[in-house]
Amino acid sequence: MTNSTLAGQVALITGGGTGIGLGCARALAADGAAVVLAARNTERLEAAAERLVAELPDAEVATVACDVTDEASVAAACEHAAEMGRFSIVVANAGYGSASPFHLTSTEEWNGVINTNLTGAFITMREAVPHLVAAGGGSIVAVSSIAGVETHRFMTPYTVSKAGLEMLVKQVADELGPSRIRANAVRPGLVPTDATEGMMQVPAIVDDYLAQMPLGRAGLPEEIGAAVRFLAGPESAWVTGTCMSVDGGHHLRRGPNLDAVMDMLHPDGTAPTA
Repeated sequence: MTNSTLAGQVALITGGGTGIGLGCARALAADGAAVVLAARNTERLEAAAERLVAELPDAEVATVACDVTDEASVAAACEHAAEMGRFSIVVANAGYGSASPFHLTSTEEWNGVINTNLTGAFITMREAVPHLVAAGGGSIVAVSSIAGVETHRFMTPYTVSKAGLEMLVKQVADELGPSRIRANAVRPGLVPTDATEGMMQVPAIVDDYLAQMPLGRAGLPEEIGAAVRFLAGPESAWVTGTCMSVDGGHHLRRGPNLDAVMDMLHPDGTAPTA
């Protein structure tokens, strides 16, 4: 392995079986970290692990079934990571979004998104803390979204979950800095993954997203992974409590126009009527 800056460290990546999570795992493993891919879908995890080892033959890759909304499941995943060595890196990536008009958003939909994206990240960070302290410190990196700072009409639970996640990161950074634990986040824009596949099939939405990006293109999981790798590594040793936008400049403009999807889902209109 040519690069080994992170050699001797173990990284736990939630939602690590696909998309951005896998991109983060790849970047960390390429630089010497042992990586633990955690997610609910074990088949995807195993396929992802095989792919990583095929690309990086020297990489140490493990998998663990994990539901971030289940405290015992997260605690077990952290124990698994600690058994592999110096568990000092956490990537809180697990999450998903939904789309519906605010007044038609069910409590079930709200709770599902908030519980995974925000409460799940809270549980992941909290359960990792004793291990990071035992390791002499470490780095927590959360995966937020452009939706954390720009409104996305018809995606209220998601935007609120990501805004809350960014404040969670600041709180953790402020409280745990004396224990040599850093906490930061990355804020991706539109990245083609399994999670955004449906959105990417609607040209009007993709075109509007790109129109809000000065760089005029969608991102890649590897580009998010590179930012996470920076925040996890020694180069960012004096960086904590920040959220790095990795979005082609999208944060400089406005959130996307999702009317095309809403027109398909709610042809009778999306505004509340008397």
